[in-house]
Amino acid sequence: MLSEYKVIYTGGEAEITEKKSRFIATVAPVKTEEEALEFIESMKKKYWNAAHNCSAYVIGERDELLRCSDDGEPGGTAGKPMLDVLLGEGVHHAAVVVTRYFGGTLLGTGGLVRAYSAAVQAGLASSKIITRITGFKLKITTDYTGLGKIQYILGEQKLQVLNAEYTEKVVLETLVPEDRMNTVRGELIEATSGQAALEVIEPCHFAEIDGRMQVL
Repeated sequence: MLSEYKVIYTGGEAEITEKKSRFIATVAPVKTEEEALEFIESMKKKYWNAAHNCSAYVIGERDELLRCSDDGEPGGTAGKPMLDVLLGEGVHHAAVVVTRYFGGTLLGTGGLVRAYSAAVQAGLASSKIITRITGFKLKITTDYTGLGKIQYILGEQKLQVLNAEYTEKVVLETLVPEDRMNTVRGELIEATSGQAALEVIEPCHFAEIDGRMQVL
Protein backbone atom coordinates (compact mmCIF):
# COMPACT_ATOMS: atom_id res chain seq x y z
CA MET A 1 0.00 0.00 0.00
CA LEU A 2 1.33 3.43 -0.92
CA SER A 3 1.88 5.75 2.04
CA GLU A 4 0.40 8.69 0.11
CA TYR A 5 -1.02 9.49 -3.29
CA LYS A 6 -3.15 12.13 -5.00
CA VAL A 7 -6.91 11.71 -5.44
CA ILE A 8 -9.82 13.84 -6.59
CA TYR A 9 -11.64 15.22 -3.53
CA THR A 10 -14.28 17.12 -5.45
CA GLY A 11 -14.64 17.03 -9.21
CA GLY A 12 -14.76 20.05 -11.44
CA GLU A 13 -15.83 21.22 -14.88
CA ALA A 14 -14.11 23.45 -17.42
CA GLU A 15 -14.60 24.40 -21.06
CA ILE A 16 -12.20 25.39 -23.80
CA THR A 17 -12.87 26.38 -27.41
CA GLU A 18 -10.73 25.36 -30.38
CA LYS A 19 -11.69 26.60 -33.86
CA LYS A 20 -15.31 26.98 -32.76
CA SER A 21 -15.48 23.42 -31.35
CA ARG A 22 -16.44 23.37 -27.67
CA PHE A 23 -14.66 20.91 -25.38
CA ILE A 24 -16.29 20.49 -21.96
CA ALA A 25 -14.28 18.48 -19.42
CA THR A 26 -16.04 17.00 -16.40
CA VAL A 27 -13.94 15.34 -13.69
CA ALA A 28 -15.25 13.07 -10.94
CA PRO A 29 -13.78 10.97 -8.10
CA VAL A 30 -14.47 7.24 -8.54
CA LYS A 31 -13.55 4.26 -6.39
CA THR A 32 -14.59 1.41 -8.70
CA GLU A 33 -14.97 0.73 -12.40
CA GLU A 34 -18.73 0.53 -11.88
CA GLU A 35 -18.76 4.08 -10.53
CA ALA A 36 -16.64 5.24 -13.47
CA LEU A 37 -18.98 3.65 -16.01
CA GLU A 38 -22.04 5.13 -14.28
CA PHE A 39 -20.43 8.56 -14.36
CA ILE A 40 -19.57 8.26 -18.06
CA GLU A 41 -23.11 7.14 -18.87
CA SER A 42 -24.56 10.07 -16.93
CA MET A 43 -22.43 12.49 -18.94
CA LYS A 44 -23.60 10.90 -22.20
CA LYS A 45 -27.19 11.43 -21.10
CA LYS A 46 -26.52 15.00 -20.00
CA TYR A 47 -24.79 15.87 -23.28
CA TRP A 48 -26.85 13.57 -25.49
CA ASN A 49 -26.72 15.96 -28.45
CA ALA A 50 -22.92 16.34 -28.50
CA ALA A 51 -20.75 14.99 -31.30
CA HIS A 52 -18.55 13.00 -28.90
CA ASN A 53 -18.27 12.13 -25.21
CA CYS A 54 -14.74 10.81 -24.86
CA SER A 55 -13.61 9.34 -21.56
CA ALA A 56 -10.72 8.07 -19.46
CA TYR A 57 -10.39 6.76 -15.94
CA VAL A 58 -7.77 5.53 -13.48
CA ILE A 59 -8.71 3.13 -10.69
CA GLY A 60 -6.42 1.94 -7.89
CA GLU A 61 -3.59 3.48 -5.91
CA ARG A 62 -1.11 1.82 -8.28
CA ASP A 63 -3.15 2.48 -11.45
CA GLU A 64 -4.34 -1.13 -11.53
CA LEU A 65 -7.16 -0.32 -13.95
CA LEU A 66 -6.75 2.09 -16.87
CA ARG A 67 -9.43 2.62 -19.53
CA CYS A 68 -10.15 5.19 -22.22
CA SER A 69 -12.50 5.72 -25.16
CA ASP A 70 -12.32 7.89 -28.28
CA ASP A 71 -16.12 7.68 -28.71
CA GLY A 72 -15.97 8.07 -32.49
CA GLU A 73 -13.02 10.42 -32.76
CA PRO A 74 -10.06 9.13 -34.84
CA GLY A 75 -8.22 6.40 -32.95
CA GLY A 76 -5.75 7.66 -30.35
CA THR A 77 -6.70 11.33 -30.65
CA ALA A 78 -8.92 11.66 -27.56
CA GLY A 79 -9.10 8.88 -24.97
CA LYS A 80 -5.38 8.07 -24.82
CA PRO A 81 -4.25 11.73 -24.56
CA MET A 82 -6.87 12.23 -21.83
CA LEU A 83 -5.59 9.19 -19.93
CA ASP A 84 -2.00 10.41 -20.37
CA VAL A 85 -2.92 13.68 -18.63
CA LEU A 86 -4.44 11.84 -15.65
CA LEU A 87 -1.33 9.67 -15.36
CA GLY A 88 0.99 12.63 -15.84
CA GLU A 89 -0.71 14.55 -13.04
CA GLY A 90 -0.44 11.48 -10.81
CA VAL A 91 -4.09 11.43 -9.77
CA HIS A 92 -5.78 8.19 -8.78
CA HIS A 93 -9.41 7.07 -8.52
CA ALA A 94 -10.35 9.65 -11.14
CA ALA A 95 -12.60 9.72 -14.20
CA VAL A 96 -12.98 12.40 -16.85
CA VAL A 97 -15.36 12.90 -19.75
CA VAL A 98 -14.63 15.48 -22.44
CA THR A 99 -17.71 16.43 -24.41
CA ARG A 100 -17.19 17.91 -27.86
CA TYR A 101 -19.63 20.06 -29.75
CA PHE A 102 -18.28 20.22 -33.30
CA GLY A 103 -17.71 23.73 -34.59
CA GLY A 104 -17.50 22.94 -38.31
CA THR A 105 -13.72 22.97 -38.70
CA LEU A 106 -11.61 19.81 -38.69
CA LEU A 107 -8.74 20.04 -36.21
CA GLY A 108 -6.55 17.24 -37.55
CA THR A 109 -4.89 14.56 -35.46
CA GLY A 110 -2.47 16.87 -33.66
CA GLY A 111 -5.14 19.48 -33.04
CA LEU A 112 -7.49 16.91 -31.48
CA VAL A 113 -4.76 15.55 -29.19
CA ARG A 114 -3.89 19.05 -28.00
CA ALA A 115 -7.53 20.05 -27.50
CA TYR A 116 -8.53 16.97 -25.51
CA SER A 117 -5.37 17.16 -23.41
CA ALA A 118 -5.90 20.84 -22.68
CA ALA A 119 -9.53 20.23 -21.75
CA VAL A 120 -8.57 17.59 -19.18
CA GLN A 121 -5.89 19.87 -17.73
CA ALA A 122 -8.49 22.62 -17.37
CA GLY A 123 -10.93 20.17 -15.75
CA LEU A 124 -8.33 19.07 -13.22
CA ALA A 125 -7.46 22.69 -12.48
CA SER A 126 -11.10 23.30 -11.56
CA SER A 127 -11.19 20.23 -9.29
CA LYS A 128 -9.94 19.91 -5.74
CA ILE A 129 -7.05 17.45 -5.62
CA ILE A 130 -5.74 16.25 -2.26
CA THR A 131 -2.92 13.99 -1.10
CA ARG A 132 -4.39 10.94 0.65
CA ILE A 133 -2.06 9.84 3.45
CA THR A 134 -2.04 6.46 5.16
CA GLY A 135 -1.37 6.73 8.88
CA PHE A 136 -2.72 6.65 12.40
CA LYS A 137 -4.72 8.76 14.82
CA LEU A 138 -2.53 9.12 17.89
CA LYS A 139 -3.67 10.10 21.38
CA ILE A 140 -1.07 11.66 23.66
CA THR A 141 -1.72 12.02 27.39
CA THR A 142 0.71 14.13 29.39
CA ASP A 143 0.99 16.26 32.49
CA TYR A 144 1.45 19.98 32.06
CA THR A 145 5.22 19.83 32.52
CA GLY A 146 5.59 17.77 29.35
CA LEU A 147 3.17 19.79 27.25
CA GLY A 148 5.67 22.30 25.88
CA LYS A 149 8.07 19.59 24.71
CA ILE A 150 5.26 17.69 23.00
CA GLN A 151 3.96 20.81 21.29
CA TYR A 152 7.48 21.58 20.08
CA ILE A 153 7.90 18.09 18.56
CA LEU A 154 4.50 18.22 16.89
CA GLY A 155 5.40 21.61 15.44
CA GLU A 156 8.77 20.37 14.18
CA GLN A 157 7.05 17.36 12.57
CA LYS A 158 4.31 19.63 11.15
CA LEU A 159 1.60 17.57 12.84
CA GLN A 160 -1.61 19.42 13.63
CA VAL A 161 -3.51 18.92 16.89
CA LEU A 162 -7.01 17.73 16.05
CA ASN A 163 -8.43 17.83 19.57
CA ALA A 164 -7.14 18.96 22.94
CA GLU A 165 -8.54 18.43 26.44
CA TYR A 166 -7.13 20.29 29.43
CA THR A 167 -8.13 18.83 32.80
CA GLU A 168 -5.86 17.26 35.40
CA LYS A 169 -3.95 15.90 32.43
CA VAL A 170 -3.63 17.15 28.87
CA VAL A 171 -4.95 14.88 26.12
CA LEU A 172 -4.00 15.67 22.53
CA GLU A 173 -5.00 13.91 19.32
CA THR A 174 -3.01 14.15 16.10
CA LEU A 175 -2.64 12.35 12.78
CA VAL A 176 0.71 10.75 12.01
CA PRO A 177 1.78 9.36 8.59
CA GLU A 178 2.55 5.66 8.71
CA ASP A 179 6.15 6.04 7.57
CA ARG A 180 6.89 8.57 10.35
CA MET A 181 5.13 6.85 13.23
CA ASN A 182 8.21 5.21 14.74
CA THR A 183 10.19 8.45 14.56
CA VAL A 184 7.44 10.53 16.16
CA ARG A 185 6.82 7.94 18.88
CA GLY A 186 10.53 7.78 19.68
CA GLU A 187 10.90 11.55 19.90
CA LEU A 188 7.88 11.91 22.19
CA ILE A 189 9.07 9.16 24.51
CA GLU A 190 12.59 10.61 24.68
CA ALA A 191 11.44 14.20 25.21
CA THR A 192 9.13 13.26 28.10
CA SER A 193 11.38 10.54 29.56
CA GLY A 194 8.62 8.06 28.89
CA GLN A 195 6.09 9.98 31.00
CA ALA A 196 3.69 10.71 28.13
CA ALA A 197 1.16 7.95 27.40
CA LEU A 198 0.86 7.22 23.69
CA GLU A 199 -2.11 5.33 22.28
CA VAL A 200 -2.81 4.56 18.64
CA ILE A 201 -6.58 5.04 18.40
CA GLU A 202 -6.97 3.70 14.88
CA PRO A 203 -5.31 3.36 11.49
CA CYS A 204 -6.84 5.80 9.03
CA HIS A 205 -6.46 7.82 5.87
CA PHE A 206 -6.29 11.58 6.05
CA ALA A 207 -5.47 14.67 4.00
CA GLU A 208 -4.99 18.39 4.30
CA ILE A 209 -8.22 20.04 3.20
CA ASP A 210 -8.59 23.81 3.31
CA GLY A 211 -5.56 24.11 5.56
CA ARG A 212 -6.64 21.51 8.12
CA MET A 213 -5.83 17.82 8.42
CA GLN A 214 -9.01 15.75 8.21
CA VAL A 215 -9.73 12.04 8.41
CA LEU A 216 -11.21 10.79 5.14
